[in-house]
Amino acid sequence: MFIDSHCHLNFPGLSENLDSLLANMSANQVTHALCVSVDLASFPEVLALAVQHDNLYASLGIHPDYELESEPTQAELVRMAHHPKVIAIGETGLDYYRLTGDLEWQRERFRTHIRAAKECDKPLIIHTRSAAADTLRIMSEENADKAGGVMHCFTENLEVANAAIELGFYISFSGILTFKNATQIKEVAQNIPLEKILIETDSPYLAPTPYRGKTNQPAYVKHVAEEIAKLRNISVDEVGETTSHNFKQLFHLI
Repeated sequence: MFIDSHCHLNFPGLSENLDSLLANMSANQVTHALCVSVDLASFPEVLALAVQHDNLYASLGIHPDYELESEPTQAELVRMAHHPKVIAIGETGLDYYRLTGDLEWQRERFRTHIRAAKECDKPLIIHTRSAAADTLRIMSEENADKAGGVMHCFTENLEVANAAIELGFYISFSGILTFKNATQIKEVAQNIPLEKILIETDSPYLAPTPYRGKTNQPAYVKHVAEEIAKLRNISVDEVGETTSHNFKQLFHLI
């Protein structure tokens, strides 16, 4: 009924409890989860999880916060993403919140990921924080619409959401949506088409209410769906069914 479109099951706090996490997913009607890569060094762990479990998928990419001595080439990303269980490129994007100084390397890395996604015909998972204008500009300049993708853990305003949707992207909401002070994000969840929404946990981070402050896990994604249902005055079943269909459609699983 629900699909967690973004989690990090290889991270400490989750990887050592995988059997329990998978059982909790099943008990809470979370049928699938996408395990997202943040660097190339840990990608084999991410892929191994997807290969070992039918209901898990993998992505390939380098988070914009990760500074490396050497940048991945487009060819390298395309080669590593060839496995059928790798269904996305990312997470990638821009983050001007944690890092300062000359961040041109972030922008060039983002362009490389977009070009790789287009070449291997796999959607993008995009992270943007304090960098919405540059993120949308580069997406437009690089014709990211030809790959498509999702704006993960969305925290921007309705204008940014609509601009991303116009570029062919989906908007994914995390547990932040359940926080009382998340008024801007709640407005977005109320007003964009349900057919453009995904749900995620970004676990082990950002546990939703009522688990805020604790370790997050894919089973908790249902609380994000419940919040969307409340905001839109529709059933949780409709949110679950539509967002699951959206996931499968975006990632070429139907």
